[in-house]
Formats: sequence, structure tokens, C-alpha cells
Amino acid sequence: ATIKEAEVAYTKEDYGKAIELYEGLLKTHGESAEIYYNLGNAYYKENKIAPAILNYERALLLDPGDGDIRFNLQLARQKSVDKIEPVGDFFLHRWFDKVQNMGAADSWAQIGIVCFILFIGCLILFFFSKWIHLKKIGFYLGLVFLVLVIFANIFAGNQKDELINRKSAIVFAPTVTVKSSPDASGTDLFILHEGTKVSIKSKLGDWNEIEMEDGNVGWMPSKDMEII
Repeated sequence: ATIKEAEVAYTKEDYGKAIELYEGLLKTHGESAEIYYNLGNAYYKENKIAPAILNYERALLLDPGDGDIRFNLQLARQKSVDKIEPVGDFFLHRWFDKVQNMGAADSWAQIGIVCFILFIGCLILFFFSKWIHLKKIGFYLGLVFLVLVIFANIFAGNQKDELINRKSAIVFAPTVTVKSSPDASGTDLFILHEGTKVSIKSKLGDWNEIEMEDGNVGWMPSKDMEII
């Protein structure tokens, strides 16, 4: 199967066929933001919200700066039952995340390399220029590029860590009762519905300890979720 064949099936509104072809492409070609995005669109058209959200999230993990993926993910989330209100973050933390999500790990790594080369150029200008104003330019620009190198490397490291250590999941069971302990006899805490995103804190046997965006914590069966 080729991407073209899957796109043709999607255009003909044969979404089931498109899903089958895109799933096959992921198995044969490996992960791709484009394929995950298109697969999410096909699932969305079939009104399968949990798989749509899962694939949009996977696409966003590979290409966090893509506005189309983010927009369609928001559309799909609006169709999920649970409306989780995130705990208020410190504004600098929100700003940090927003900037970091403008690019993937590879993009930030490339920016870091370019800024490092420019930093070296500024050092050369500072140490070897005979003109005092050029020395000042080299010094201050060098500081700017050094800061950019540091942040670019932090962003690249964080994005790579998210890609390798996938600690988020989407609820796939129609409904699941979150427990106070990793046991079916544990106290019922709250109910989640398919399509809701959770963060995985730890794992014990067939249970995962999860944390919600609103700060609620509990345990749910691993089989009721799909790792992003």
C-alpha cells in the first residue's frame, strides 16, 4: 500500500479502507506525523473519537509545531465526554512549554548547532578584532547565542525524552472507574470515558497509576488505555 492509495480511499469517503491502509503503512514504514495525522482524520470521520485523539497526539509528539494537528486534536477533544480543567500553571512554565512545542527534537538540535557556530564566530570577533565597538558586538551577541544554545539543547532534550519515554495515554474503554489502589476491590474515585488523556505515573502488574490534568490521581487497568 502507498500513501497515495490511502489518500484516494479517504477522498472517496471510504474511511474504513483508508484506516486499514494507513495502519498498514505505519507497520511497514514506521512512525510518521503525516500518517498519524491522516489516520486521525479518517478515524474522526468514522466518529471513532478515542483512536482519532490517539493518532493526533502521536502526530503531535513527532511534529509539535504543526498547527493543523493541534487544531484537529482540539476538535476531536470537544467530542469526548470528559472536560478536564487543567490545574493553573505558572505563566513562565506555560511560556516555556509553548516555545518548546514550536519545534521537534531534531529542529531544536539543528537550531542549537547553528547558534553554537554563531557563538564561536562571535568569540573570534571578540578576541581578534582590533576595533572596540566590534569587540562589544561580538561579546553581547555571543552571550545571546550562548543562551540560545543552552535553551535549544534543553528543548531538544525534553522533546526527545517525551518521544522515547512515552508517559501519556488515551482511555480506550467506553467507561472506566478509577480506583484508589491497583485492585478491582479498591475504592471508586471517579469515572473516565474514552478519549480522555492521562499521564502514567507508575505501573504495578496490570494496573497503571494515572494523573489527570486537573491533578486527580488514581489507578486504572492497563488494558483500558493506549500509550501515545
